[in-house]
Amino acid sequence: MAKRIGLALSGGGIRGISHAGALLAMEEFNIQPVIISGVSAGSIVGALYADGYKPIEIAKMFEDIRFRRMTKLDVPAGGFFSIAPFGRFLGKKLRAKNFEDLNIPLKIVASNFDTGIPETFSEGSLLKPIIASCSIPVLFVPQKIKNNHYVDGGLLKNFPVTTIKNDCDLVIGVNVGPLLSRDFNPSIIDVAYRTYHYMFRANTLADLKVCDIIIEPENIYDFDLFETGKVMEIFDLGYKTAKNVLGAQMNKLI
Repeated sequence: MAKRIGLALSGGGIRGISHAGALLAMEEFNIQPVIISGVSAGSIVGALYADGYKPIEIAKMFEDIRFRRMTKLDVPAGGFFSIAPFGRFLGKKLRAKNFEDLNIPLKIVASNFDTGIPETFSEGSLLKPIIASCSIPVLFVPQKIKNNHYVDGGLLKNFPVTTIKNDCDLVIGVNVGPLLSRDFNPSIIDVAYRTYHYMFRANTLADLKVCDIIIEPENIYDFDLFETGKVMEIFDLGYKTAKNVLGAQMNKLI
């Protein structure tokens, strides 16, 4: 009997296009996940794939977007930018309006900013949890769902392996989350950037330990979080890395 494969997709800004490349490699190995979990960028790619889009279609969708077109300056409303323009863009692309409409079960992690606890969304309205999971604190305005405010899932859980560990036999995880690779710069932007790097890296450790197959594209950290001009390079990097890792780990998948 074939193993039931789960797929965990980390956060990581535009680096998340590597997830689409990894999905293409999985398709070539005839690996179809029975469930997907995603955080931030991983929630976007996971939702679009579960919604029926092909990996290359997902990459092409983001090839021409720019940060300024997808956000709006919104000081002092809880963040420097509103993510509403991106929400409208993604809302037009998603055919499914609710989790229940997706072709593959999906779990999305967002951070409850009122309680300080990561929460998992898997039913009801789809778009709002995705946008919440992408809302980096300070940079973007927190999203209100029911009576709570939510921000980037990566703040508390950037690699959602344990989210689906009990829902499948084996978890393939694609980790493109922040990891420092550049020298310290005392500017306020770099200090904030470095702070998020350390938080995201620290909260992935427990999930890394229980992930069965880990795909971590080499040199992914050479790309900035919002470097949209290199989407196809990032996609190709995810594809090639996944192809190599899966080819070497096929014995685990049988």
